[in-house]
Amino acid sequence: MTDPVFARTAADLPSRETLLAMSGFQFMQDMLAGRIPHPTIAAIMGYRIASVAPGRVTLTGAAGFEHTNPFGGVHGGWYGTVLDTVLGCAVMTAVPQGRWYTTLEYKVNITRALPIGTEIEAEGLLDHAGRSTAVAHGTIRGKADGRIYATGSTTCIILE
Repeated sequence: MTDPVFARTAADLPSRETLLAMSGFQFMQDMLAGRIPHPTIAAIMGYRIASVAPGRVTLTGAAGFEHTNPFGGVHGGWYGTVLDTVLGCAVMTAVPQGRWYTTLEYKVNITRALPIGTEIEAEGLLDHAGRSTAVAHGTIRGKADGRIYATGSTTCIILE
């Protein structure tokens, strides 16, 4: 696996023309290969894209102390950000050339507290991709213990 490339400025991001010139699956493959930067938020939140297949994307990473709430636990926003990313990336694998997507809504269920520094794998699976909407679901699991720490689902709109 290639070390991820993260955008540091807006100039590092692919242009709209670049995005629309390829399928969503090709875009995700190019991101995994380091030809397109990973989402900037991934560097801040401590995760990276690990695998890309049609309808399935995985992320790996860990929450650090900088991702905690005032009580010292992993902030719910960390789970939400990881799930929004992996679910959206799974949707992106089905977006046709010349189109793009954005999240309409997403839901997160935190099933147990994630200890700081625990390596996770987040998996996003595409359930449906139509002409104008797509639906996906996913999980955050501990890499070592396989336990589910959070689940989520999303509905995205596919745009021209």
